Formats: sequence, structure tokens, C-alpha cells
Amino acid sequence: MSDNDFTNALINEKSPYLLQHAHNPVDWSPWGDEAFQRARERKVPVLVSIGYATCHWCHVMERESFEDPQLAELLNANFVAIKVDREERPDVDSIYMQAVQALGQQGGWPLNVFVTPEGVPFYGGTYFPPQARHGLPSFADVLNSLSAIWKNEPDKIQQQTQSLIQYLKQSSNRDKVGSVDTLSFEGEERAAKLYREHYDSLNYGFKFQAQNKFPPSMGLSLLLRHYHRVGDVNSLVMCENTLMAMKHGGIYDQIGGGLSRYSTDFRWLVPHFEKMLYDNALFAKALIETYQVTGKREFADYANDVFQYIDRDMTSPEGGFYSAEDADSEGVEGKFYVWTKKEIEEVLDRKTASVAIPFYQVSEAGNWEGSNILNTPQRVGDVAKDMGMNEAAALESIAKARQTLLEVRSKRIRPLLDDKSLTSWNGMMISAMACAGRALEDEDRIARAAKAAEFVFSKLRAPDGKLLRRYRDGEARYDGYLFDYTSMAVACLDLYEATYESRYVARALELMETVEEKFATGKGAYYETAVDGEELIVRQVSGYDGVEPSGNSNAAMAWLRLSALRAEPEYVERSEKIFIGFHDEVMDYGINSSAMMQAFHLYLGGLKEVAIVGLRGDESTETMLKTVRRGFFPNAVFAFAYEDEVDAVSKAVPLLAGRKAVDGKATAYVCKLGTCLLPTTSPEDLENLLDYE
Repeated sequence: MSDNDFTNALINEKSPYLLQHAHNPVDWSPWGDEAFQRARERKVPVLVSIGYATCHWCHVMERESFEDPQLAELLNANFVAIKVDREERPDVDSIYMQAVQALGQQGGWPLNVFVTPEGVPFYGGTYFPPQARHGLPSFADVLNSLSAIWKNEPDKIQQQTQSLIQYLKQSSNRDKVGSVDTLSFEGEERAAKLYREHYDSLNYGFKFQAQNKFPPSMGLSLLLRHYHRVGDVNSLVMCENTLMAMKHGGIYDQIGGGLSRYSTDFRWLVPHFEKMLYDNALFAKALIETYQVTGKREFADYANDVFQYIDRDMTSPEGGFYSAEDADSEGVEGKFYVWTKKEIEEVLDRKTASVAIPFYQVSEAGNWEGSNILNTPQRVGDVAKDMGMNEAAALESIAKARQTLLEVRSKRIRPLLDDKSLTSWNGMMISAMACAGRALEDEDRIARAAKAAEFVFSKLRAPDGKLLRRYRDGEARYDGYLFDYTSMAVACLDLYEATYESRYVARALELMETVEEKFATGKGAYYETAVDGEELIVRQVSGYDGVEPSGNSNAAMAWLRLSALRAEPEYVERSEKIFIGFHDEVMDYGINSSAMMQAFHLYLGGLKEVAIVGLRGDESTETMLKTVRRGFFPNAVFAFAYEDEVDAVSKAVPLLAGRKAVDGKATAYVCKLGTCLLPTTSPEDLENLLDYE
């Protein structure tokens, strides 16, 4: 019997991950009341199995266990089985991930959690092998054991569920700790110290895990702010070296562009080959900020290389961004990306190959399982020098080799593209592109960011105005979460500073007013889910900045920036309440709150409000704008309008109200903590005022 002879309820879903399991012999159901009602009627526990379409170990467990008819029979007989795409339902994933970690297990995916028919967890783990090995029980042993405990030892199940539900509820308790007076830069100093202590001075990056290295992009952006504040050169060096190591390592796709999920070694050489939209957004943002700090063009070029990959492979015809690309093709991890020396010699002419082979570190033996993961630890100039050739000629050969290898590789069977669009991840890439377009004065890049924003507001917004989470194949579904709203609010504010179109401020404010209305806890921080969303076993509150900024971190940043543009002190108070709610985490172990600490930095740095009024066709206006676009000013929020439009836009951007050009020149007004300095028409004076603490 072939796999396709089985069809379960997942066949009607849009999620690529759920559709991957639609022909398993397991009787999978999507998350919903119907599946839990069936469990109550049968009086059996529920397996909630969570993953995502480009998850390598999810594929492995599917092949080993979920496609096995005997295991499926065991599972179907004793459990109701539910499949969840964590990217569609981050609320479900987050609750059960926290439960599994509370049980002493390391988190990850696939996440397999066993719960009562009421959804309360009592056991879980990640990957279970088909036969016991490496200290892990077999999946069949787990199923048999839990089924027996469920039938014969209900008291044990009840004790575990009570303990876990109490823990989950307590972890989301955000009673205020401290006050505004307790907020200081001490947390940032501790975070910078932790980064220094874990810094890998040989291979760069940070040794926070026994082997793997994850892109620390949010942390690098925090280190840039630390350098900007205190002039700590170590913070800048760690940032520059780590970005360079990632860009030139195997974790970066040297042929097609784009950053992989993480490196499985300390050298950044061997990646876990899947590519995620959010990783590339955060990486590009850190690159652009480093360019602004250092003026080194290579960082801007690296960011543009990321964007070219996004343009080519991760952008829908409608302008939105896709979610991810798989690590596997033809059932083999990394097959699409690696090369043998012979393959390269066959497709490149001799002269081009003679430069490309040493530049990409290609050898006969290979550097990974007999093949070569291309990486570029040597600069082109050094390779040219070793070969006794002109650097310009070497650069030409490398460009030719890259183009040829990309064309050849494009004919291979590609990894799966997860072509759903997620609101929050789109917001992150919109922000990265808007910031890059602004810093580089690249109108095309800004236009692409704006088009993606229009995609979100046209395709991922319900008729009543609420944001939705996921769009795929013509369908928008699932109520938006806190991170969806706040990510798009920050994206709109970044688009405003890239375009100075006041409608983006109005949109950001509308989104954040919805956040205040539907997500507020009443204690400062915000819930992850809206008050009118699906009721789960706990309504979570989180400030953890893991692989992406938390919704609360983005909320703090959005309210601070809106407070400047809208001249609303109350919005500052909303950010303060978030900081107070997460005070202990931020102060004690800030590396887990790197995005929140960037908002914290803006708050503690004095939040300079900068209103610029210009004149059309005036050179002084362009000079003034270039000053604020190209510089790195993490403690400032900018507004701009031509003098003849100040009255029209000041309703959306009250910071501009009443401002005028002085002496027929572009004029900047700088205010801080309620005190405004004298207006200036000098770009040099403006830059000094922005750098002055």
C-alpha cells in the first residue's frame, strides 16, 4: 500500500506542514474543538505534534514513525492525534514548549506533547526515534507507557497536570516589580559583559551552546548601541567580526545569498541548511546599522546581497514575503547547496575555476561528507596575491563563477519553499528593507518595503480591521497575535522615517491602539493573544526575545517612537510599564531580552525628538536629510515635512506642528525630555546635537 492510499483530515488545510502529513496512516486532525471532543468521547489522551514545513527533524520523525503503519495503528488506537504548524499557531506552540521545558526537556521541533482532552499537558519531548538509542526511548515505548499510565494510574496524570498548569499560569504573572526609579543601564552593562565573556575570539560569535552557533543579530544590534553610548570598542569589534564571520562562513549561501538557520560547529562552516525569513531580516538590519556606525561599505553590500536573495526567491508576485526554505531536497539535507571539486571544474572554464576553487575553499576531499560547503574566509585580494594576479581580474572571475554556479544550481531539485506569508515576519523584513533604503538612499528598496506593507494591509486584514496571521493560496486565516500587530507597527514607523509619508504614523497608531484595547493585561505588559481570540489553557505574557523580538519588546519600541511623533507623554508611560513588568529579566540576563533592551536604550538615552522642516528643491534640505539618514542615532526619532505641507501632516505627526524653516533654510528642531533646544539650520550642528547625551 502506498502512502497516498491514506488520506486524513489534514488534506483540507493550507499549511504546507500539515499538508506534508495529509497522507500519513496516522489519523491526524488539525487543532480544534472537534478533535478534543473526540478525545473526551473516547476517554483517551491527545498527542499534539508541533513542527513546521522546513524542519529537518520533523521530516525524519515523519519518515521513521508517522509513515509506519504499525506505529500509526498503535497511535490511532490509544490517542487522538493533532498536528499543529507552529508558525500558524505560535500561541499553542509557546504554551506546550514551556511545559516541555518545565519537565526538564530541551526545547525544539518536532515538539510532541501529550495532553488531556482538556488540553492540559502531562508529558512531552521533541524527537523520539523508532528504536531506543542515545538515551532516548523509542516512540512505540513512549506510546505504550503513556497509554498504560493513562488507563491504570490516573492520579499520576492528575498530579502532573496540576503541577504544570500552575507553573504555566505563574510564569505569565506580570505584577509590577520596582518602579521607574529602578530602571537603569545596569542591565545593558551586564548583557555586554556576558557577550564579552562568551565571545569566541578565534571564530567569532558567542559560545552560548556546547556546539551550535545561532545568528546573534539582535544581540549585535544591542552591542552597537552599547558602543554608541559608552564608546566600548570591544562591543563594536565583536559585532563587526561576528557579522563578517557569518557572511563569509558556510552558514551563508555564498552562491545564492541568504543566511541559514544556525551553524552546527563553532567555525560557522556547517549550517543547518534551512533559511528563515526572520533570520535574514535581523541579519540585514544588523549589517545596515553596522554600516551606519562604521561607514564601511562592505556591510551595506552584504545587506544588499541578502535582499537580492529575498527579491529572487522569497517574494511573492503580490509583493509579500514567503516564510522559509527547507534544508532538505531529494530527502537529503544540504544536497542542493554543496559541490564536489569535479562538478565545479566541469561547469567553469579553467581560468575562472583556478580562482574560484581557492576562494571558495574547495578541495578534492571536501569539508563535509565528501562534498564542499562553499565559504570565503580569504579576501579576494589575498587570493589574487597568492596567485600573482590582479585583484580586479580576480573579482571579475569570482563574479563570473558565482553567476555560473547559480545558474547551474538552479537546475537542481530545489528544497521545499514554505510559501505562506506571516504578518509578523513580513513586518520584520519590511523594517529591514525600509531601514536599508533610508540609510542607502535606495528608492527601489523602500518601494519594495512599501509594496510588502500594502500586501499585508490588503491581504492579511479582516473586514473589521483586525490583522490576521497567515496568508497562503488566497486564504488569510487565524487572528493576529501581539507580535503581528507590534511588528507591523514598528515596520510602519520605519517606513515613515524612510518616506516621511504621514499615513504610516496613522497606521502604526491604529495598530497600537488595537494592542492597547485587545491585548492589555492591566499591569503594563501585554498578552500574546487578543481578548477575543481562542481561549487556551493559559493566556501567556512573554518578553523573551528568542529567534525574533517578543511582541512586548516591539510594543515598548513602538510606543516610545509614537510618543515622540504624536507628542503623547502617556505613550512613554505605557513603555515604562512594560519595562517594569520585565525588570528582572532585563536587568539580570539581558541577552535573552536583546530587542527589549534596544527599546530600553532609547528610553534611557533620553528619546530625542527631531522635527525637520525643509524647502522643495533646496540643497540645504537634502543635506540635512542625508545627515540623519546615513548616521546611527539610536536615541532619536525623526519627523520631516516640507514647509508647505506642515499644516496638512501635523494632525498625524503633531511633532511637526507649528514648525517653520528659518532664514529660508532647512531647519531642525531637537527636543529632549520636554526641553527644546534652539532650532538649527546647520547639518553639522544637528549631528553634534544628536550625538550629545
